[in-house]
Amino acid sequence: MPVWLIPIIYSVTSLIGAVLLPRLEQALLPGLDLGVSPGAALAILSGISSGMMALTGIVFSIAFVMLQFSAISYSPRFAARFARDPILYHSLGIFFATFTYALAATAWTDREGSGKVLAVSALVAVGLLFVSMIVFALLMRRLGDLQVTETLRYIGDRGREVIRASLAANPAGARAAGGLPADAPVTQVLRHDGPPRYVERYDVPALVALARGAGGAIEMECAVGDMVLDGSVMLQLRGARAPLPEPELRRAVRLGADRTFEQDPKYPLRLLVDVAIKALSPAINDPTTAVQALDQIDDLLRRLARHPLAAGIATDGEGVPRLCFPVPGWSDYLALAFDEIRVFGATSVQVLRRMRAALAGLEEVLGTDERAEEVRRYMRHMDATIARSAFDEEDRDAARREDPQGLGLTR
Repeated sequence: MPVWLIPIIYSVTSLIGAVLLPRLEQALLPGLDLGVSPGAALAILSGISSGMMALTGIVFSIAFVMLQFSAISYSPRFAARFARDPILYHSLGIFFATFTYALAATAWTDREGSGKVLAVSALVAVGLLFVSMIVFALLMRRLGDLQVTETLRYIGDRGREVIRASLAANPAGARAAGGLPADAPVTQVLRHDGPPRYVERYDVPALVALARGAGGAIEMECAVGDMVLDGSVMLQLRGARAPLPEPELRRAVRLGADRTFEQDPKYPLRLLVDVAIKALSPAINDPTTAVQALDQIDDLLRRLARHPLAAGIATDGEGVPRLCFPVPGWSDYLALAFDEIRVFGATSVQVLRRMRAALAGLEEVLGTDERAEEVRRYMRHMDATIARSAFDEEDRDAARREDPQGLGLTR
């Protein structure tokens, strides 16, 4: 359901309740008395309705200003997560519901000069006010998550989730023997038709089942996280007896307006790097935030280093390769995690020391794995960057030291 429908549903529900509940109360509980004068009840209900509108305007003005600042300080891609947060729209809906119900309840207070206050309706309005205060506190807590430490922790947690899911899908990282048949003819090509969209996820079981039913194999031309343009080749069907229905193939490749964490271990790294290089820009000049981002990047890379990377081939129940899709290699992860930070942080001893500590830790985790050589190659690249820097010799020597705090304790 689109999130913008949430406040509308709350408002419509409250209006329906404001119309039906007083009539039911008059019919079923005609003698129930709250013991409050009509004037006091009208003042309370009017205060609730007018106060809720003022509170709604102030709270959401502040909320969207904070979102704007977070987009400038961190990343516009990450700030969009809060702009689409259901809690934001549930809060708006409850505030609207409280306003509309309290406003409608005033029409039934001292109706036609009867001097009567409908007890249940008045108590519901007061109850909605207390619920609104609780939701307001929860909303303030959620906006507190925009602090840089919470932001980095959230991205890191999502990255750990997607890496865990990727490793669970293929714990051994074993590739199917031989992969897809190299000489299998292309029997069908599926192209994207429509506006630019990002590949959010593959429905791997559905694609494998489709390929098996056709007696062929599917080769994906777009990786998760890629943008497909009009006319771009999305996939090719090889060696099949007959073409597959295009609607079923399109449903198996979910496209969206933006990248998501699902099936995309590169995306959390991309967001962390965005935060780091934004902090290293001359306008912000906050290398400590870049070091905090490197803490999360280091942890994600260590998790990837402890396991063979998942293969880009899926097989059916008989072990026959049915799906091939692009996956990043270890060098891709290293480049994504460190290249931009190395370039933008080349003038920060703190950042360079933290990067060296991360690379040394990865080398230790990898041990005799062949990927350790890529880490050593990247460290030599860093040394060359430091050698060409504008540092004097003492600063160059300091930048070559490993320090997990950046500027803290040299190991």
